[in-house]
Parts: sequence; structure tokens; C-alpha cells
Amino acid sequence: MTKTIMLQGTGSDVGKTVLVAGLCRLMSNRGVRVAPFKPQNMSNNAAVSDDGGEIGRAQWLQSMAARIPSSVHMNPVLLKPQSETGSQIIVQGKVAGQARGRDYQALKPKLMGAVMESFEAVCAGRDLLVVEGAGSPAEINLRAGDIANMGFAASASVPVVLVGDIDRGGVIASLVGTHTILPEEDRRMIAGYIINKFRGDVSLFDDGIKAVHGFTGWPCFGVVPWLKAAGRLPAEDSVVLEKLTRGGGKALKVAVPVLSRIANFDDLDPLAAEPEVDLVFVRAGESIPADAGLVIIPGSKATIADLADFRAQAWDRDLQAHVRRGGHVIGICGGYQMLGARVADPHGIEGNIREIEGLGLLSVETQMEPEKTVRNSQARSAIYDVPLEGYEIHLGRTIGPDCVRPAVIIDGRADGAVSADGRVSGTYLHGLFTSDAYRAALLNSFGIEAGGQNYRQSVDRALDDVAAELEAVLDPRWLDSLMP
Repeated sequence: MTKTIMLQGTGSDVGKTVLVAGLCRLMSNRGVRVAPFKPQNMSNNAAVSDDGGEIGRAQWLQSMAARIPSSVHMNPVLLKPQSETGSQIIVQGKVAGQARGRDYQALKPKLMGAVMESFEAVCAGRDLLVVEGAGSPAEINLRAGDIANMGFAASASVPVVLVGDIDRGGVIASLVGTHTILPEEDRRMIAGYIINKFRGDVSLFDDGIKAVHGFTGWPCFGVVPWLKAAGRLPAEDSVVLEKLTRGGGKALKVAVPVLSRIANFDDLDPLAAEPEVDLVFVRAGESIPADAGLVIIPGSKATIADLADFRAQAWDRDLQAHVRRGGHVIGICGGYQMLGARVADPHGIEGNIREIEGLGLLSVETQMEPEKTVRNSQARSAIYDVPLEGYEIHLGRTIGPDCVRPAVIIDGRADGAVSADGRVSGTYLHGLFTSDAYRAALLNSFGIEAGGQNYRQSVDRALDDVAAELEAVLDPRWLDSLMP
């Protein structure tokens, strides 16, 4: 019988994703047949699973940690925000519709069947399932029909470990407060808690552990320090972009406008790891730096809305000035669509705006189409003639004169476009910079030598490092209890 444990947080961004990944790798290193599972995720950072559907990239990373193929069943419900109030709903890898927040609350109970079906599918043949919650179980206003936290835990009879983030402060209050407001039946599901992101002398929290136990009776399964290796892993949520600061003094500055509905921003992680690259995320209200050598327009969940916002930030003028100075531009997926002359949406897929003028840096036009392209792809750079491996997740078809100069060849077909002067290019292929050969060729075109690292191997080593750190600080009796 498959053992299960569910990590829920006292709030969002407490580090559940990394802890689940670390536990998956730790148990895999012990020879346990382990798998990750997240009933409901909300993220525009999506991946194409090995069985061909959309899941959160966090679950893709966690499957890598577990050393198993990824599956749509590891994240049966994925919400991809398209506006402040509504999201696209992906169920078991496929688009199932759209819903506003209030409408989705009414829809949730109908999705529990798919969640439980996927749960059983992932459990099959596994010794251990490590489940990740979403947000916090303390959001009791959302408890009715819940499929993400205690609603799932109760339905599947999965014991819960609470994760508290001490770095943000108030961790004792957040743990005790969660205990206080949970109904008794949910409180009984909690087996203990983990303190995460601790800095300094762990013994200073000994009295804190006693205090939490006095209020709740819960055991502490470990105090996890700030995991340095976690910084080498792809981040799940765009909230991390708000915490990044500018570097300086490096050979190439790469500027990335942070679109309001930015998607798949982990495309940029391999560039951020390059020692001679200063990756600058340009936030709302800021200008694209004039000394940038390359501007990358990333993916977007709502191309038309983000294109309108791009102009509202005056980034279109910054980008035109960048190109006049001889700068280079790369657009990925939605960013590629923005670079063209026009984006049309005759079916109203993205909203009420049926057509918008593009940035005009590529002689192409895009028309949104109802059918979504979702696939893993083998490719080759038509610019540098080096192998690529990535994935496509997009709506729309892009055509025009500049497509005679494709950026990449995907599974034998031309994709993307390159301007006549070669300084502006776009493609639908995500994962472009993950190719060590492509990254090296790109940097060489700027007169820079790449760092020579194998990016995928560096992520794998980071997972091992996180696992080793967790094994050193988590309660060994608790870890042993998870063994088959």
C-alpha cells in the first residue's frame, strides 16, 4: 500500500514546492519508489508532461527529483490566471474551460472526482506519495468544496505536515493561529510541522518549539535552514521576480520586461546562471535600461492584454530606441507574437479586444485560434545550427514574410521568424536557453564566453544538495516512518 504525506503551508510562498522536491529526491536516493502530487495548482509557469498534457512546472521539477516521468495526473487541476479575476482551467492536462473566481468556487466540488482519479493513478506502483497543498488551510472561507488542502486530505485520508516560514516573521503565531481556526476534524489531520527558511543558530528556536507544542500539541519534524541550493532550482511563482535585484559589472546586460501575465519565466534561468550575464527584470514603472545588449520578451498568458500594458509602460518606445542603437531582441511564445505587426483574436479567446497593433519589429502577424498547441519538441536552431530541446504551449498561428527566415526548426518544420538584419527574432519554443550549445553560441555572438556548465546537470546536483540538507536537519524518526 502506498504511504502518503501532504505538506501544507501556513501561507503562500513558504517553500512547500522545494521541500516536496527535496523529499522526493531524498527518498529516491534511499531507493524508495516515490512520486509527487499536487491536486490543484495556480501558475502560468506550465510544463508539458511526458504523457503530453499541461502541468505546473513545479510538478515537472518534482518528478525530475523523484527520477520518474512526469504525468498529467501529478497535477490534475491547473489554474492559469488570464486576468485579475479569471483563469483558464486545465483538467488532467487539457483545457476544460475558463472561470472567474466566484464561479470556480462553485465548480470545485465537480473536480474532486478527477483529483481522486489522478491520485489513485499516481499511487499505483509507488511506495510513497509526497503531496503539496496550495496556499493555506487557514483560508477557511474557501473550505467548502476544497480540493487543494484539507478537503483533499480528508477525502484521501492523507496526514498533513504544516510548513511555516520563519523568514517572513510571525511563524509561531501563524502555526498557532492555524490550529486555532481550523475545525476539529481538519485539525486532527495534522501530524506535525516543519519550520522553514531559518537563518542563524537553530537552538535559538528551542523555546519556540516548546511554545508551539504547548498551544497545539504538534511535534516539530525539523527546523530547515535557508537552503542555498534552492536558489539553483527553477522557481514556480512569479512572486520571486519581485525579490530579484540588479547585478552589475558583467559583460552582457539582458533586460526582461516583467509582463503582468508573464508565463514560463523559468526559460530565463539558464541565462541567469551565466557568470558574464547580468539578467535584469524590468518592473512596471521602470525603463528598459539603455545599456542592455539584449532584450528578451518572455511568454504571456494574455498576449493582447500584456501588449497593451507594454505600451502603457512606454516599453515600446524603449524597445524601438534599443533597436536603433543596434540592440538585439528575442521574443518567446507570447513575446514572439507581440513583436509582429498585428495580433488578431476574432473568436474573443483572450477577451473583448479583437485586434491590436503589434510592436512592428518583425514582419509577421498572429491570429489566435481555439485549438491549443501542447507538445514536447526536438528542435534545432536555424540561426546557430545547434540542437535544441524544449516544449510548446500556445494559442495562435503566426505567419508573414520574416517567417522565410525561421528561428528554429521544430521536429522538421520551420518555426518563428528573424528580421532581415538578424537582430530581432522570435519563436514558439520554450526551453531555448536550456541548450548549452545554443546559450554558448548566443553569448559568443556578443563576444562572451559561456560558463561551460551543463544546465540540466546543475539542476540535478541542486536537487541532490537540497536532499542532503534536508536529511541532515529533519527528524530521522519521521523520515524513517515514510519508508516502505
